[in-house]
Amino acid sequence: MSARKSARGFFGDAFAIFGAATAAAAAVEGNRRPLDRDLYTLGINPANFHSVKR
Repeated sequence: MSARKSARGFFGDAFAIFGAATAAAAAVEGNRRPLDRDLYTLGINPANFHSVKR
């Protein structure tokens, strides 16, 4: 694997995680449930999200 491809993957993952965190935080602040896609990106099992306390 070339250095360029691995660097692009790292930054792509970093932006995906940042975006998911931002979207999930906004949903929680708005008293809504975050999307399953965002929870999976953050490593949170959507089935267990309701048990997380603020």
